[in-house]
Amino acid sequence: MKHQDFGERLNAAKDAKQAMAAKFRQRPGLDDPAVAERRAARESVSVAREARLAEREAKRIADDARMAAEREARAAEQVEQDERMAAEKVASDARLEADRKAARDARYAARKARR
Repeated sequence: MKHQDFGERLNAAKDAKQAMAAKFRQRPGLDDPAVAERRAARESVSVAREARLAEREAKRIADDARMAAEREARAAEQVEQDERMAAEKVASDARLEADRKAARDARYAARKARR
């Protein structure tokens, strides 16, 4: 194991800082064509993503509207069916009551005829 003295450690730290600074300076600037190309590619991906999201949202809204219209149509059909059944029940009850009255009147007339 090699023992370093303080001066060697300072020189190693200075060299490391200089290497990091050189690496940072080597990075391309904002006006570099490669950087501009990557930025344009990211922008086009972002625009495409936004378009897909907007399309998905529009489809969801259209589906929701269609489903709401179908629910309303089913509800209207159910109301019509309920009203029709209620009217049929009223008519059936009226016929049954009329039949009962006719039978009662026939019994009454038969009893009168026997006297």
